[in-house]
Amino acid sequence: MKKFFDFFNTAGALLSRCIRRNARFVICISIAAFVFLLFKINSYTENVNRGISENLIRLHVVANSDSPEDQELKCIVRDKILAYIRNEVKNSKSIEQTRAAIREKIPEITSIAKETILAGGYNYSVETVLGVYPFPTRAYGDLILPAGNYQALKVVIGNGGGSNWWCVLFPPLCFVDVTHGTVPDQVKRDLKGVLSDEEYSIVTSTDEESDIPIKIKFKIVELFQDSKIKLAGAFSKLFSLDG
Repeated sequence: MKKFFDFFNTAGALLSRCIRRNARFVICISIAAFVFLLFKINSYTENVNRGISENLIRLHVVANSDSPEDQELKCIVRDKILAYIRNEVKNSKSIEQTRAAIREKIPEITSIAKETILAGGYNYSVETVLGVYPFPTRAYGDLILPAGNYQALKVVIGNGGGSNWWCVLFPPLCFVDVTHGTVPDQVKRDLKGVLSDEEYSIVTSTDEESDIPIKIKFKIVELFQDSKIKLAGAFSKLFSLDG
């Protein structure tokens, strides 16, 4: 009888170790699968964001403050800059040509902004840079651009502490009327010409049932890119405080 109980105890101990070992194995496999899934999702969102951002140039005008006067001045500066850029890029057929034209005219754009500010009775500084900047999710008519890093001509007025205004210089969404909530078909065709089918479907997805899978993809891109932007901002603030 004692041998039977000894055998039973030994078998139980072996079974217990086996279960614990298998549990650890399952946990490790689950963690590895989760990490792999995150890697694949991150890779997908990076590719989508890169494909969209590398084929767009945005205009970003930041006001000195949120006072009514500064916000009104921002809009006046914006209109002057848009009128000038529209004439300079009217013959551009590609993003490379548009980028080159904008970069070449940065001194003139800065001068126009400064002259407009002085004419309004202010003496704010102006910083104009063509670079890559983080943007949250933004809608333009019936187009939605997911959060991410985008090429942009950024014009900062004074302290740059006010609400900003943005649009897309290439394709030329800045120069069309979207007051009725839709972007003209010609502009959409231009956009379709520079984006992949996947990227285009994401920025033009609707609330229709057939577009639900695309909306899910959009949300995935939005969530991952927005989280990375916020995380980068938090680290930037942390290191600036340490400095």
